[in-house]
Amino acid sequence: MIGLMQSEIQNDPFSVFTEIEKFPKSVELSGENLSLFDFLSISTGVAKVTLSQASMKRVLAARKCVEDKSNSDGQYYGINTGFGALAKVSIAREHLQQLQINLIRSHACGVGTPLPPSVVRGVLALRIQTMIRGHSGIDPATIELMCSFLNKNIVPLVPSKGSVGASGDLAPLAHIALALIGEGKVYFNGELTEASIALQSSALKALQPGPKEGLSLINGTQVMTSLGLLSLAKAKELLLTADVCASLTLEGMRGTATALNEKIHGARLHIGQSKSAELMRKLIQTGSGTILSSHSSCEKVQDPYSIRCAPQVHGASRDCIDFALQTLLREANSSTDNPLVFAETSEILSGGNFHGQPVAMALDFAAIAMAEICSISERRTDKLITSSQSNLPAFLVHDSGLNSGFMIPHVVAAALVSENKILCHPACIDSIPTSAQQEDHVSMGMTSALKFSQVLTNCSHVLAIETLAACQAIDLLSPLTTSIPLKAIHSCVRSLSPFYSNDRSLQNDITGISKLIATGNFLKPIEDLLLISKADLDAQVRL
Repeated sequence: MIGLMQSEIQNDPFSVFTEIEKFPKSVELSGENLSLFDFLSISTGVAKVTLSQASMKRVLAARKCVEDKSNSDGQYYGINTGFGALAKVSIAREHLQQLQINLIRSHACGVGTPLPPSVVRGVLALRIQTMIRGHSGIDPATIELMCSFLNKNIVPLVPSKGSVGASGDLAPLAHIALALIGEGKVYFNGELTEASIALQSSALKALQPGPKEGLSLINGTQVMTSLGLLSLAKAKELLLTADVCASLTLEGMRGTATALNEKIHGARLHIGQSKSAELMRKLIQTGSGTILSSHSSCEKVQDPYSIRCAPQVHGASRDCIDFALQTLLREANSSTDNPLVFAETSEILSGGNFHGQPVAMALDFAAIAMAEICSISERRTDKLITSSQSNLPAFLVHDSGLNSGFMIPHVVAAALVSENKILCHPACIDSIPTSAQQEDHVSMGMTSALKFSQVLTNCSHVLAIETLAACQAIDLLSPLTTSIPLKAIHSCVRSLSPFYSNDRSLQNDITGISKLIATGNFLKPIEDLLLISKADLDAQVRL
C-alpha cells in the first residue's frame, strides 16, 4: 500500500501546468485578493509563502478575543462546548485542550484514495488564507506551523472521501490537523512517513491546540475549493485544446470556415463563443494550407452541427468555467469557520459559512460544461470515421474490412462520454442528514469536486482520440496540406503516434496524446499563436 501511495505522488495530475516557469517563487498571503495564479504557484510547490503584517495583527486580535471568552463563564460553541448535536454539553476549563485534540482525532476517519499532494498543498494555503482574515481566532504560531509545512514540503496524507460538504470538509481537513499535532502520515520530500518523523526532521514542534483551534482547523470548505480550483485551471487548458481539435477535424473533413466568420459571432453577445471562434479562425487561416483552398468552390454550404457549432458549444463551456472560477475565488478569499470571531466588537457568532453550496453548485455546473466538450468531440470523431460523411476510407484506414482502423477508439470515446452523463448528475441536489439531525442539509460539495476531476480525465482521453483521428484524416488527404499552426500540432502528434497504415493497438497512442493534453504540452507548438499565458488566465478571473 505504501508503495502504491508513493507512486501516486509521482503521478499527481495537477503537478504540471504549462508556463510553470513563470509562476512566482514567493507569495505573500494576506487574507484577501488571492489570485488563481498565486494559488497555482503554491499548490504546485513552486512558491514559498509568507504572511502580511496586517493580517497577523488581525489574527492576534481575534486570538485574544477567544482566550478572553474561554476564561469567562459564558458558553461558546466549540470553545467550551461539545460539537454538532453535542453543542449543549459544557466542557470544564481543564479539559479544553483535550477537547480540541479529541475533535481532531475523532474526525480524522476518511477513506478512499489519497488526494494528490498539490490539492493538499492548496488546502493548506486556503486554510491559512481564511484564518488570517481574523475571524478564526487561531493562534499565530499555528498558522506559522502551517506555513512551515508548505515551505518545508510536508504534505499530509488525506483520504479523498468522507466529506458531505457542510460543517465544511470535516474528515479530510481533520487529517491535515492530525499531521499538525504530530500524528498520522505525511509525504515528506516525496516519501511517505510518519508525521512525527517529518516534524522532528524539520525541527518543528507538534501543535498543542488551544481553545477553538481544533475546530478552526477542520471547519471550512477548503478541500472542495482546492480540488475545484486546480481542476478549473486544467479545464481552461482543455477548452483551448478542444478548439484545436475541432480545427483539426474541420480540416480533415474539408469543412467550410464560413461558420467561423467574425460577423456571425459578433452578432451574438457571448464572450466565450467569440473567443473560441477567434482561435479557430487563427488556427485554420494562419498560413493556410492547400486543404482549405482545395474545396473553396465545392457544393458544401454547411457542416454538421458538431463542426459548424463548435464555437457556440465550446464558448458556452468557456463562460461556465469562468463563472465557476469567479465563485471559487470568492470562496478562497472568504471566512468559512464556525463560529466566527469579530474582535472589534468582542463577539463570537455561530453561523453557517462552512456550507459548501456555492462551491458544489459551481462545480456541478463545471462538470456539465466539460462533459459537453467530450460529447461534441465524440460526434466529430464519428463524422471522421464515417466514410459517407468524410469521403475518406471507412474508419480512416486503407483496406477497411481487413483493417478495423478507428472503429474501437471511437467506441472508447463513446464509453467515456456515456460515463460522463452519470458523473454529471448534480451532487448538490442530494442531501443526507447527519449528526443526529442537527446537520440536516448538506452540500455534497466534495463529491462535486471529485466527479468534476474524473470528467476532466475522461475529457483528455476523448480529445486525444479526436486528435488522432483528425491527424489521420489530414494524412489521408495528402498531398493537400493544413495550416502552419495545425501542421505544428500534427507533427507533435506524429512524434508520439505514427500514421495508422495497418491495424495495431492504439492504447499507448491514446494514452500518450492524452498525457500530452493533460499536462498542457499539447499546446506548446502554438503558444505564440494562443497569446494566452497563466498570467492572462489569472487576469481574466481576478476578483
